[in-house]
Amino acid sequence: VLSNIDELFEREELSAAPDPGWPDCFNSGVFVYRPSIETYNQLLQFATEKGSFDGADQGLLNTFFSSWATTDMSKHLPFIYNLSSTSVYSYLPAFKAFGANTKVVHFLGSTKPWNYMYDSRTKSIKGNMDDPKIVHPEFLNMWWDTYTANVLPLLEQHGIVEEITGVNMLSGFAYTLAFSCGFCREAEVTEAVSHISISAPSPVLPTVSSEERKERWEQGQADYMGVDSFDNIKKKLDTYLQ
Repeated sequence: VLSNIDELFEREELSAAPDPGWPDCFNSGVFVYRPSIETYNQLLQFATEKGSFDGADQGLLNTFFSSWATTDMSKHLPFIYNLSSTSVYSYLPAFKAFGANTKVVHFLGSTKPWNYMYDSRTKSIKGNMDDPKIVHPEFLNMWWDTYTANVLPLLEQHGIVEEITGVNMLSGFAYTLAFSCGFCREAEVTEAVSHISISAPSPVLPTVSSEERKERWEQGQADYMGVDSFDNIKKKLDTYLQ
């Protein structure tokens, strides 16, 4: 997010920006909705009966809100609210004309900013800049600049990141927080942290895998008196919401 986007709260459900790969579909990276238990239940029922054409949230939402493309243009967010970092050169003149007004940059695809190596001395991404995935390196550098300048100090302050021989490494607490959602895959978190850590001993993972913990929650077997206690969950939330 590059600037204030409070004006999105004036939009109606379901407002979203076109997907660069198929503009008749909206991209679910940024969308405006109105919280509703009724809609939620309808989505669950719809997912059970119809499924998702892409196996994920975007296919499900586009089918459920199928009138988005044709019914009301006021629900079409400008592309600057969900600009794809991997496709800005598909129409270079438009990017040059409107790119400076970008509100939100979306790092589409499986390779995210934290999957790259970052050199804090040169303030730039390490690696091959000819990589076709790196369409717009300035956005990656901007992400890392924001992380190192604004996020990392907060993580250090709250003990989520420990300083080890000059290298910042996520502590076991960060793993516990990541796994507490029940849907994060241990391998994916480990891969992401390995790039952020650059060079450091492998952090100690929780003894319970994310899948096992998810299954326990789904079976109503959360450790309410221990690691999953309300106080512990509240502390984790408060740490990130402060």
